[in-house]
Amino acid sequence: MFNIIPLLSYVFVVTFTPGPNNIMSMVNANTFGYRKTLKFILGVFTGFSIIMLLSSYFNLLLLNVMPKVKFFMSILGALYMTYLAYKIIISSNKSNESKKHLNSFYTGISMQFVNPKVILYGITVMSNFIIPYYKSNMALIFFSVLLATVALLSTSCWALFGVIFQKFLSRYRKPFNIAMGLLLIYSAISIVVL
Repeated sequence: MFNIIPLLSYVFVVTFTPGPNNIMSMVNANTFGYRKTLKFILGVFTGFSIIMLLSSYFNLLLLNVMPKVKFFMSILGALYMTYLAYKIIISSNKSNESKKHLNSFYTGISMQFVNPKVILYGITVMSNFIIPYYKSNMALIFFSVLLATVALLSTSCWALFGVIFQKFLSRYRKPFNIAMGLLLIYSAISIVVL
């Protein structure tokens, strides 16, 4: 029997806690505003949807291949997150133009494909909560979009946090950027270590 409470608990804890998507949403919204961050958020939603759908269809194959692929994905993801952290830490108040590429639809999508946490999340949630109960194409598409919608809500909440505290954060931009960069580096390290 399908139990919705464990699924929702897992989904909300994983998607609403600090991670690369949420941190980047907050930084982008703080720098560019919520409306201009929507393209990044929609990129996250699109990439997340694709990863969830692929995870559902290729769940068994990915589970067999993942031990071999995990190391390379971890290194690639950690390097990409470290690069993003570096760009955030060195950015200044006057260099919003140089940060625009971090606030793009493409960055939102590409982050999903180099973040092993998202891929492992997709495999875990699909293999433990969805595939045992639902196997039809419509159900797999529905759950993929549902999970991506939760990620959309999460990144939007973090972006709104960045906007709401914009005045405060603009006064302390450098320490804020350093803290957010260090959180991204922590995420990168935890991906490699786990």
